[in-house]
Amino acid sequence: MAPTKRQDETEIQLIMALLSSLSRRHEALFDKRALTNTINIVKARYASEGISFLTKTLPRLAKAFDKSLAGGHPLNATELRFAPLPSSQLPRFLGELFKEVLDSSGVLLQEARADIVRDIRQVLVLFYKYELPYSTDQEQEVISKFVKTENELSALTGTFDALRAEIPVYSTLPIRRENDLRNVTRRARRLLNVLFSGVLKRPRTIGSIEDPFSYCLPPLDLSNITPSHGPGAVATRQRLWAKYDWTNVSSRITAVYPLDAYFYASLGAVCDNYRAFSKVSDKDLPARVVLVPKDSRGPRLISCEPVDFQWVQQGIARALVGHVERHPLTRHNVHFTDQSPNRCGALLGSLRGGFATLDLNEASDRVSLALVRLLFPPHIVEYLEAARSVGTVLPDGSTLTLQKFAPMGSSLCFPILALTIWSLLTAAAPDKYTRERILVFGDDVIVPTAYAGKAMEQLESFGLKINRDKSCISGLFRESCGQDAFKGSCVTPTRFKSVWSSVRRSDTYVAWIAYANSMFRKGYFEVYDKIVDSLLHVYGEIPSQDMGLTCPFLVEVPELARPRRSRVNARLQKRQYYVWDVKAKRVEHEMDGWSMLLRYFTEASKEAPDEFWAEHVPVHTRVPRNRGDDFQRSPFSVREYTPRSTSMLVRTWR
Repeated sequence: MAPTKRQDETEIQLIMALLSSLSRRHEALFDKRALTNTINIVKARYASEGISFLTKTLPRLAKAFDKSLAGGHPLNATELRFAPLPSSQLPRFLGELFKEVLDSSGVLLQEARADIVRDIRQVLVLFYKYELPYSTDQEQEVISKFVKTENELSALTGTFDALRAEIPVYSTLPIRRENDLRNVTRRARRLLNVLFSGVLKRPRTIGSIEDPFSYCLPPLDLSNITPSHGPGAVATRQRLWAKYDWTNVSSRITAVYPLDAYFYASLGAVCDNYRAFSKVSDKDLPARVVLVPKDSRGPRLISCEPVDFQWVQQGIARALVGHVERHPLTRHNVHFTDQSPNRCGALLGSLRGGFATLDLNEASDRVSLALVRLLFPPHIVEYLEAARSVGTVLPDGSTLTLQKFAPMGSSLCFPILALTIWSLLTAAAPDKYTRERILVFGDDVIVPTAYAGKAMEQLESFGLKINRDKSCISGLFRESCGQDAFKGSCVTPTRFKSVWSSVRRSDTYVAWIAYANSMFRKGYFEVYDKIVDSLLHVYGEIPSQDMGLTCPFLVEVPELARPRRSRVNARLQKRQYYVWDVKAKRVEHEMDGWSMLLRYFTEASKEAPDEFWAEHVPVHTRVPRNRGDDFQRSPFSVREYTPRSTSMLVRTWR
């Protein structure tokens, strides 16, 4: 849906409100005259370039600014198609603020202020994530890039296969040369073998890596998994309850995960459904490529897995993640559910420069199957390969044979990517100090700054690709797991993603209330007021935070704009208000009893404990147990489903 004139006006008014907030905050630097000049530049550029000025041009300036903060290429306004200040490389746009951070040659000043850095970045990336419609050319570019990566991985397959044949899997030969590719491979193999075998043996070293453990741990047994269906779409297009009606299970899967043991609730279910059981085909169906909205630059490519592969991938992924986050070898270095270690590392790195953050390009697409075979123990690879799609169908109908281990969309993509990166970096690390300070969360990597150059070299030698423009290895700017940091301060901006709509929509309502509250907490009060005015114009009354209601609310709301219709609920002994809230559409469907039992066995075990709900789940997203009750955790029901993208905006008592 293309932006309407009303939306265009809203976007311009928001950027102008943000500039007004900066003028109020930095009045001595960014006075009314500077504000007027900057607003005129915005209006002129917007008139000539349209929305792309906010979604592409300004973010390009932001990337160049970040690079200069990280000690990279000096900022040059002319190269970025911005008029420069007199006798300076800094842009005239926000030039009064840029001068407080960079010198005239675009190099970082020693006395640069973090609050000004935060404000500049907020203006530049405000609309960077805006989910605007993308063109056919953008779609084709993403698909072509995906295919090109496959061709590049094919060239590496022979090298990795030859290396695998040359090096014994558990070689104990002494390792003498630090930089040899074979030696790094051997160390990485030993690390992963220790991780998965559970045997932590003496001698005191694993290659050149010290073994601080002298006891045995339970090995990872990937035959002991609890499969389950994922929340996303599948290549075979089953939806909701139809996923439990097995019509095809690949013979590669059943070779290690027998059909009767892993796809049915019990042998009784097999006997009662023997005719259907005997008719299940064993074809090896391909995955399917789909394009989903990402940001203003274009779509994201996801490869939907067939339902049988998704079923076992979910079980393997849960077993892998749990094992890695508990194992003494990895629990402090590799994380899947907690981003805070990487975020803290980014803050510390920006304060003293001791840690570098590395950014990988196409990380999920560049871990090849040959690399996984090279590094991981055979008893693990056996299960990983059985649960892996060998091909994917492109939008034009052609099938692409995959050289990568797993594209984005596979449940195994994220854990295998993280373990591959960790093992290679740890194996190549020169000492214990460096190894203990390697942090990996998917493709977000933090290493000691002194090791950064070697780390990038090692990853690239195994087919991964480093984005050197976004990797922060010098200067005082760091970025990891959504944490942008400068001089030990958080400078993470708020990025608008959901496109504003003047039509009442549940996603718009929730998203823009969240944006408004974020702007208020960061002190951009003019932006907050503008968003609140727009919301009140469309939705009327909106609750305020101090009302203590279990629904989306604003931090502050004028008294006249608060909900006025109220009642006293005698049963709950509290006053309730009639407000807007978001309700998910819930569908009840009766499957056969065995299928419902299978769903209970596989999904009820994933229910989080009450302490998790109390600490992590926003109250307004919980489902009421009974009509009129406050939002609480709902008991698991095997008959009830919540279809994706079916949330509705409703009036209700809260």
